Amino acid sequence: MRQREAMRREQIQRETEAALRDSGLLLDPEKRALFESRYTQERRKMEQSLRQQIETERQQQLPALIQQLKREFQPQQPNSSTTVKPTESPKSGK
Repeated sequence: MRQREAMRREQIQRETEAALRDSGLLLDPEKRALFESRYTQERRKMEQSLRQQIETERQQQLPALIQQLKREFQPQQPNSSTTVKPTESPKSGK
């Protein structure tokens, strides 16, 4: 887990340096540190926003997925007599 976190930090550092390079700015060490800090801060905000969007979309799509799986995995009912399996609740009515 520590290794994964270290790799993530290295990746962010490389991307921060690339962003600075792509900006074309030539900054003194103080302003460079400020740029890197702001880049990291804004990136964190952006990633949080994206995570929220994905979670919202996931929550909207889950009911349809559950219904689809329920139809796929629901046991076929015999033609004439139906019995309630011990694992099913007789109160469910679905």
